[in-house]
Amino acid sequence: MKLAFIGLGTMGFPMAGHLQKSGHDVTVYNRTSAKADKWVEAYAGAMAATPALAASGAEIVFTCVGNDNDLREVTTGADGVLAAMASGTVLVDHTTASAEVARELNQIAISQGIGFLDAPVSGGQAGAENGALSVMVGGDSVSYDLAEPVMKAYGKSIRLLGEAGNGQLAKMVNQICIAGLVQGLAEAVHFAKQSGLDAEQVFDVIQHGAAGSWQMVNRHKTMIDDVFDYGFAVDWMRKDLGITLDEARRNGAQLPVTALVDQFYAEVQSMGGGRWDTSSLVKRFESDQ
Repeated sequence: MKLAFIGLGTMGFPMAGHLQKSGHDVTVYNRTSAKADKWVEAYAGAMAATPALAASGAEIVFTCVGNDNDLREVTTGADGVLAAMASGTVLVDHTTASAEVARELNQIAISQGIGFLDAPVSGGQAGAENGALSVMVGGDSVSYDLAEPVMKAYGKSIRLLGEAGNGQLAKMVNQICIAGLVQGLAEAVHFAKQSGLDAEQVFDVIQHGAAGSWQMVNRHKTMIDDVFDYGFAVDWMRKDLGITLDEARRNGAQLPVTALVDQFYAEVQSMGGGRWDTSSLVKRFESDQ
């Protein structure tokens, strides 16, 4: 298929690459053109000077940018993709954004005869590079049936979860889970060290039992070794948790642990750790000593 991919960040760069390697004809756009040049060099696709030019003639357009305002700029702006997309095509948004902006874009797309899916992903940089992402999708089944086989290029688990906005709500559930898990793991590492245990030996044992999780398997050693350059940054997590807490205020959900962990991440930012990965929560305990 003829595709467009807008946004070549940590996630978008390899995701667009998987589409090109799967045999699709992909044109990319990135705000920093040097990143688009690098992508074309790596995957032999094409690049365009604006989102609209990238989207011209594309059957499916993918976006993966920073936040709600970035998303509006590349979709509904003067040079946005919706200005160039034809009726019957589909816009798939992989940005982690608000459910509100997803519903907003869905209505605009419908008015133009365009399908829309909000499809945030989970799995981090490694998942994107290995084509093993989880994709949470909101939107109509017709658009989903067209896009789902294409998303298999980088999605290991893909699920339609109801109407537009539901993909973003599901991603919020994902981030709530991660926040609590990482804080629990940070406390456990801290406790093990304070107790004089060989922390690596302890976690090598317990990761195979009821306490085990992806975070434990993949992050306990990096926490112990004080290395925090593995994927999803604290700045991004705070953005996601802010969206989640805003939604909770609207729907009445009570998220005391999530709100507390968000405050802890703010402390990590104040320590200069905004670009550290999310497992850097453990650094707070060092600052208390």
